[in-house]
Amino acid sequence: MWIHYRRGHVGSFPDPETTVRQLLLASLLAAAFPLPAQDCIECHDKETPGIVADWRASKHARENITCEQCHGEEHKGKDDVAKVVTITAKVCAQCHEKQWQQFSGSKHALSWAAMQAMPTTHMKPMELIDGMKGCGACHKLGLKEPAEIERLKAAGSMFGHASCDACHTRHTFSVAEAREPEACATCHMGFDHPQWEMWSTSKHGVRHTLKRQGVLPKDAQAPTCQTCHMPQGDHGAMTAWGFLAVRTDGLAPYPGEDKDWWQDRVTILQALGVLDPEGKPTKRLDVVAGAKVARLSAAEFDAERKKMLATCAQCHSENFARAELDKGDKMIRAADKLMAEAIREIAGLYRDKVLPKPASYAFPFPDLLTFHDSPTAIENRLFTMHLKHRMRAFQGVFHANPDYALWYGWNEMQQDLVEIRERAKELRERHAAPQKK
Repeated sequence: MWIHYRRGHVGSFPDPETTVRQLLLASLLAAAFPLPAQDCIECHDKETPGIVADWRASKHARENITCEQCHGEEHKGKDDVAKVVTITAKVCAQCHEKQWQQFSGSKHALSWAAMQAMPTTHMKPMELIDGMKGCGACHKLGLKEPAEIERLKAAGSMFGHASCDACHTRHTFSVAEAREPEACATCHMGFDHPQWEMWSTSKHGVRHTLKRQGVLPKDAQAPTCQTCHMPQGDHGAMTAWGFLAVRTDGLAPYPGEDKDWWQDRVTILQALGVLDPEGKPTKRLDVVAGAKVARLSAAEFDAERKKMLATCAQCHSENFARAELDKGDKMIRAADKLMAEAIREIAGLYRDKVLPKPASYAFPFPDLLTFHDSPTAIENRLFTMHLKHRMRAFQGVFHANPDYALWYGWNEMQQDLVEIRERAKELRERHAAPQKK
């Protein structure tokens, strides 16, 4: 005997003497395996067939996770679209609690806050930031409070406010997709995030390509982004050095570092606005700490380095892995020396009133976080040196890419410093020359 049911309604049975037990069984089946909301499917098959096709291909469809379980039941037609529940990571957490807990403590979860904390972010067109056609398109991955989402909607940014779907593209929400390195490429390539290019042309990336092509056997080791940064599917992506490649131990040198490196780092921290000219912490320190773009305690750095060593040890000996990671540390030390010299050159121009300090700068130091609004060519060169070439120098080493480490990183930093010195000399000579009447 067949039991006929719809979501929210148990139909009639062929047998007129249906028992209570049969009714109960039908209700349990309906609750455990809800059918898709037919009204949603029928309408969206016409209006947005791609969305429906993606959902039908998803594990959600196979598990009978339907529209209203994520989007709510208030939206009934084209006149009440505003009643659709806005999807956030917390919506996904209803079923994916473990992944939510991991993600919420990751640098990805903080990416929206980190972007909003940049002093000059808000000077860009809305379309690039809140409209998510520039920085915001990648940083949207970060968590947002409900009030922030409402602000975005009011500003004209109606869509793309979720987090999980940045990697698990809606409405397939595919785990297989998110496990592939291409899922990272949209955000991790280009100006200051060229990790995709570094990895794809490194030995790791080349082996991955050859493995896909069948040149290497299926069980060959070919690490992807996820292998190293999300081992065993851990969503708590974090790195030892952080985005800014700055580490301290409570505003003191990391244990074992020499004084010269620490002085260079203090100069960089001053240019980041984290320390004032006297070396004292500023309010911006809290922002940097909150966004986790630097490691401000030895314990925090050591914990992340330990995780990476364990990941590397899956393919390499710990001795090899430790030595290779140490090269990355030393590359940062060498890059910091060049960076600090360039910062001091421009700070000296402010001090001697050769170059006017922009009114927006709190201290007579170039503000590296205002790179979007560099007022002069020499300052612009400094910001490019910091955000582009310094990043390539050390990230190239950590991603085993010699071309990026040397030619796009270290060599460019050297050229930056040469040009900054030459421009500084010209500015000083022009300043010292008698003013013509």
